[in-house]
Amino acid sequence: MDASLWVAKTGLDAQQTRMNVISNNLANVNTTGFKRDRAVFEDLLYQNVKQPGGQTTNNTLSPTGLMLGTGVKINATEKLHLQGNLINTQSPLDLAIMGGGMFQIQMPDGTTSYTRDGNFKISNTGQVVTASGFPLIPAITIPENTASVTFGQDGTVSAEIVAGGGSQNIGQIQIARFVNPSGLKPIGNNLFEASQASGVAQILTPGLNGAGALKQGSLEASNVNVVEEMVNMIETQRAYEMNSKSISAVDGMLKFLNQNI
Repeated sequence: MDASLWVAKTGLDAQQTRMNVISNNLANVNTTGFKRDRAVFEDLLYQNVKQPGGQTTNNTLSPTGLMLGTGVKINATEKLHLQGNLINTQSPLDLAIMGGGMFQIQMPDGTTSYTRDGNFKISNTGQVVTASGFPLIPAITIPENTASVTFGQDGTVSAEIVAGGGSQNIGQIQIARFVNPSGLKPIGNNLFEASQASGVAQILTPGLNGAGALKQGSLEASNVNVVEEMVNMIETQRAYEMNSKSISAVDGMLKFLNQNI
């Protein structure tokens, strides 16, 4: 009976964790470039009471065994790096990646982080930075006398100088691709860090060698599907209720034994 209570308890814990994952997805439904998470379940070790294929007589073997499960756990949360919808913003500094790849961002400690959020701004020195003030890599600095900025699909950045000064090439954006993007470590601020699971970043020119092309004046929306997450929430709630009823049933059985034996 105690084992049944423990098994049901692991089910409650796992479903609660899955609900946390779903809640975080729904909370970030309007977060630019957000990639939704999925909880990965795994059964726990089994109590091997009778081995399958064990000797039942001198000439016969047991076709099945007797193995009792000890519950479930969340083994991992997996980021699903599917393309989100593109939102037309008409802002010249908004960039979206159409396909695979991530922007490279310089962190204050000198390390490089990665993002799909192309909501860029201009710093007081004219440098292209994220909404948190972290500069883009390679660095792009827009001259003070710029009338307009153009980002090409291949990452070429050009500035139109005021008073008929002509067009000037001011940089080239490169994006990073990973063998296993699900292995990237989310660190907040719409940023990811590389890990041993993700592999080493491959620095590519947008639109070439499998890298996505850039689209100016657009942002990539979150890839969270609200309807799907709501269905997952109902499914999780029902599973939680079933595990709770299992605990109530076992408690009733223990109560019956205590009162009648």
